[in-house]
Amino acid sequence: MGMEMKLQFKLSQQLVMTPQLVQAIRLLQLSRLELVDEVRKELDGNPVLADDATDPKARESGEKLSTSVASNEERLENMERGDRATDMTARADEKRAKEVDWEQFLENRQLQQSLPSHRGGFEEMPPIEQNLTKPSNLHDHLVWQLQMSDFVENERNFAELVLGNLDEKGYLDLSGGEGQNGEKIPNLTIEDLALEAGLDPEDAPEVLAMIQRFDPIGVAARDLSECLRIQGEVLGFDAVEMAIIKDHLHNVERRNFPAISRTLKVPLEEIYEAVQEIQKLESVPARNFAEVDEKTIAITPDVYVIKDADVFVVTDNDKGLQRLYINENLAQRMLKDPKAKEFISEKLRSAQWLIRAIEQRRRTIIKVTECIVEKQKEFLEKGVGYLKPMILRDVAETVGMHESTISRVTSNKYVHTPQGLFELKYFFNSSIHRVDDEDIASESVKQAIKKIIIAEDKSNPYSDQAIVKILEDTDGIKIARRTVAKYREMLNILSSSKRKKMF
Repeated sequence: MGMEMKLQFKLSQQLVMTPQLVQAIRLLQLSRLELVDEVRKELDGNPVLADDATDPKARESGEKLSTSVASNEERLENMERGDRATDMTARADEKRAKEVDWEQFLENRQLQQSLPSHRGGFEEMPPIEQNLTKPSNLHDHLVWQLQMSDFVENERNFAELVLGNLDEKGYLDLSGGEGQNGEKIPNLTIEDLALEAGLDPEDAPEVLAMIQRFDPIGVAARDLSECLRIQGEVLGFDAVEMAIIKDHLHNVERRNFPAISRTLKVPLEEIYEAVQEIQKLESVPARNFAEVDEKTIAITPDVYVIKDADVFVVTDNDKGLQRLYINENLAQRMLKDPKAKEFISEKLRSAQWLIRAIEQRRRTIIKVTECIVEKQKEFLEKGVGYLKPMILRDVAETVGMHESTISRVTSNKYVHTPQGLFELKYFFNSSIHRVDDEDIASESVKQAIKKIIIAEDKSNPYSDQAIVKILEDTDGIKIARRTVAKYREMLNILSSSKRKKMF
């Protein structure tokens, strides 16, 4: 069989991801903060790209590339042809700058009278950075107490190792973890820390006990029982309370107070009183020293939904986002240089792509949000109980986009509505069947379960099966008991046995 070489022509269709499309998809899935960071990087790396801060004249002249991509291309053509009037003005400015006698200017500055050394009023105040406050840090708080203590050098070294091994709750974590190859590393002991610090291992428990009585009391405890025991000793708890802390915390968690009473041979009423005192103790020593306070975290919405008369209007939030332009003066000057023309042409195209991608991202988010608003009008009017079931396909079919695009648009994007601030993904819920009515969104079922639990008798809380019966009788919602348990756990609500109030 002979072998030969020949040419063949074949016609085929192929989907190719252009650099512009890749950039548009990448920007579409970025959150607001990530987009701001991306724009800042582009501004640093592209000399012809400017914003309000770097090129204010462009804004004054109204030449905004973000408003019209077609006009951008026309201006770029004009730049390449050159503008003689602008060039003459720039040359005149450069000539005037060269005529300045900088040596004479600096000499005159040195001959000026210096400011008096003693200044009154606000100038005597320290810089504002020194007056700013920041949240307390547990490690710094403990180090300050360590510096005020009378520990000797090896005890201080041991204490520093202890403070360095505290977890986010303020407990002493000596677990070894895993190595680079997945092998398990043996757990440490306080004796190991003592040897590393040059302290006699026999003295380690005593020094640790002194650290555990720092503020907050119970810090550096190795478990919950030890943390509560230290607080109990400092507060002078009696023998019954200390015995419950030492041996019966598992019964306290399960509300099995009769078992504690039988074991300790103490009346049940006395056990109730002891548990009440134990519940006043702090189980998380670092609670007031959290690195991040969740209450102070602010989320900036990407879009706003505002009710105007009977119509809901969607507007984008451009506050904090730079409006991008092209620095035409710089581009015109550099295009005249043959050596820089190729470089600056590439940067001009890159700037155009970025501005077009950001504008497309803005339009897509508004378009998707308008579709969500159209489908969730009852929610916007009346609240979470009227949230309708909706999936990505519903929006994708309406706006004419792929489901993956809708997923990228709604990830890490937030909308401010008359009902509050929500992530766009919040509106996509699976449906729960009703007996004699249309389906209801799963998020509405969660809120219904939450309302039932809030209104229950705390001394006799509803079981998951009882909640199933209430949902079916009152709202016509038919779901399984395990679904109620799953939604309850998602809402961080304890089971009925742990919700029961004994006091």
